[in-house]
Amino acid sequence: MGAPPPSEFLAGIIFDMDGVLVDSEPFIAEAAIRMFRETYGVELRREQFAPYIGVGEARFISGVAAELGVTPVLPRDKDRTYAIYLESIRGRLKELPGATEFLRAVKKQGWRIAVATSADRIKLEGNLREIGLQTSIFNAIVTGEDVVKKKPDPEIFLLASSRLGLKPEKCLVIEDAPNGLRAGRAAGCLCLGVTSTFDAATLFEAGAQHVCADLASVPGAALVD
Repeated sequence: MGAPPPSEFLAGIIFDMDGVLVDSEPFIAEAAIRMFRETYGVELRREQFAPYIGVGEARFISGVAAELGVTPVLPRDKDRTYAIYLESIRGRLKELPGATEFLRAVKKQGWRIAVATSADRIKLEGNLREIGLQTSIFNAIVTGEDVVKKKPDPEIFLLASSRLGLKPEKCLVIEDAPNGLRAGRAAGCLCLGVTSTFDAATLFEAGAQHVCADLASVPGAALVD
């Protein structure tokens, strides 16, 4: 996979993790559903978690709990959800098409790259381990544990660009969720939406300037704007 070198306009790429690098959304929903079943005796559907995708597991859990009239116990419930998740992804979690190849291609061309996820570091490391990537491939890493305000607040992308040593407007954010795209635009970054979780219309409405199916099909224009 070819990739243009950094330019006077763009020099950094900030990747969301879930739904961009790995196909993890079904597994974390399954884990949360199981946690709610065993802890609170309620049955949930995966689509009930959709509004909370991309905002971190604490909000992922508490948002649905609030709709049920349940008061979650955090961090206990989040920790249990992660334990179920890390067990369930072993040998099953797959990278999304083109993820590793694209990361290596842009890194080779001289782009500064970061991963910025609302998830905790334990989930980030578990995901990368399953797809055979080292955290060292990234020039910077930001997790939900590093910020106070979660997406759609721009804090996570402002911190990621700072850790890359770049102004936000010199960075392209790649996201699969509306909350992430809103955060990227609020930070002043350009945004590319990946349609692994939401459709193109939803991503454009949330602020994506370009959209693609996966990292195997990133439009060249997204890297030169």
